[in-house]
Amino acid sequence: MYRVTTEIQFAYGHRLLNYDGKCAHPHGHNARVEIELASETLDSTDMAVDFTLLKHRIQEWVDAHIDHKMILREDDPLVPMLRGLNEPMYIMGQNPTAESLAKLIFDVARDAQFPVVRVRFWESPSSFATFEPSVGTAGATKSVVSAS
Repeated sequence: MYRVTTEIQFAYGHRLLNYDGKCAHPHGHNARVEIELASETLDSTDMAVDFTLLKHRIQEWVDAHIDHKMILREDDPLVPMLRGLNEPMYIMGQNPTAESLAKLIFDVARDAQFPVVRVRFWESPSSFATFEPSVGTAGATKSVVSAS
């Protein structure tokens, strides 16, 4: 099995609803995201996946949707106010935690037809969350999210 990983970085703001701590207030992070792909074979150029293609495709999505934007849960009271001020936002169905952002980027890579096996989302230099699907006992895919 060949595994290749690329990294992208971006800045974003968020806050967590129903959370008792600093993250309940609007604040920002400089994210670092590792996207790991796997392939049993190499292509005609002896690559599992072209890093340039992967990086550009995912970076384009990040730049268009979440870079330098407030990422908020859809029922956050800030949404109507920021929308009225024409501020850039990305709206999610759940709290924009490192775990849910790792899953979001995993889904973006998978939907772009990359053989993604894991996304690690670094919210700070010392804290990250990982999303990778795993196969359950009945062959069904289930989500595995870990945080550090």
